[in-house]
Amino acid sequence: MIPLNKPYLPSFDKYQKYLTRMYDNVWLTNNGPLVQELTAKLKDYLGVEHLLLTANGTMALQIAYQALGLTGNAVTTPYTFIATSNSLDWLGLQTKFSDVNKSNLNLCPTAAVNAIDNETSAIVPVHVYGNPCDVDAFDDLGKKHNLKIIYDAAHAFGIKKNNRSILTHGDASILSFHATKLFHCIEGGAVIFNNKEDFERAERMINFGIHAQSGEISRPGTNGKMSEAHAAMGLAMLEDIDFVLECRREHFEQYQSLLSEIVKMPVWDEESNQNYAYLPVIFETPEQCSNVLTALEKNNIQARRYFSPSLNTLTHLNDGQVYQCPVSESFATRTLCLPLYTAMSTDDVSTVCQVIRHFIKDK
Repeated sequence: MIPLNKPYLPSFDKYQKYLTRMYDNVWLTNNGPLVQELTAKLKDYLGVEHLLLTANGTMALQIAYQALGLTGNAVTTPYTFIATSNSLDWLGLQTKFSDVNKSNLNLCPTAAVNAIDNETSAIVPVHVYGNPCDVDAFDDLGKKHNLKIIYDAAHAFGIKKNNRSILTHGDASILSFHATKLFHCIEGGAVIFNNKEDFERAERMINFGIHAQSGEISRPGTNGKMSEAHAAMGLAMLEDIDFVLECRREHFEQYQSLLSEIVKMPVWDEESNQNYAYLPVIFETPEQCSNVLTALEKNNIQARRYFSPSLNTLTHLNDGQVYQCPVSESFATRTLCLPLYTAMSTDDVSTVCQVIRHFIKDK
């Protein structure tokens, strides 16, 4: 089988090196030395200042929403992983869906404006597949309408636009360090704030609301901390990140060379780098997409409708409202993510492409 994804694992010796430090320190959680080291190294690598490690990416979203005081509703995209919207719903915030751009599948700023009402406190755009959305337009919307802008950057590790980290836009951005991400901590995440006060508020929130120095408890909190064992994996991963990115780049470019004439891809932002986090391909019709998926499965190749369904169609999120998002709904039925992971071989990529080319040309 060629799986959709296969988590990259650094050598056990590298991981053990950090685990040994954890054992020697007898410090397993609560902002230990490894968490502090990973925080410092990620801040340097990503080009950000106020970075807070969390237990996972969903927790990072919830901490961002809470720290920024969201109320009422938030406008977001229906073309994303369920965590973006579920995290809002979990906190009792209404999700208002707005449609996406046809070119890059990201939330459309013009459509988002039309969804804003008197109860809107934030816009939550997503850098889908690591492809930056129109950050300038959303940052302007935030200022014009006095809204918080929180970017779900779960796919956008290491992305820069015009040599500036994409994570420095808006009021906050979140990252996911889940095992399937190109950089992972087995489980983990991070939230990056542009305002120091917001960061300090969130820092207390992830530790039950306890002030780190005084021990004072003056606000609600939760247990959202990253452990030393997870930070150890992140530190080991960071040593290999250049190798990981280079392997994924080679696979991505091979896919492009073999498939560009028969399927489409999102339009990648020309002012930004790529991290090759995903390999999305767009088919002409839902039927063609379904049939290709079946053909791949018959050849022991995993692929995924990523993202499907369009979240505006889920009843538990739309609160009885009808959100017209025809572009998102169309792409949700015509898009597949193909296998892409560090350990793939060129033969693996060729095999996937041969199945797709054979099916489409024969039909």
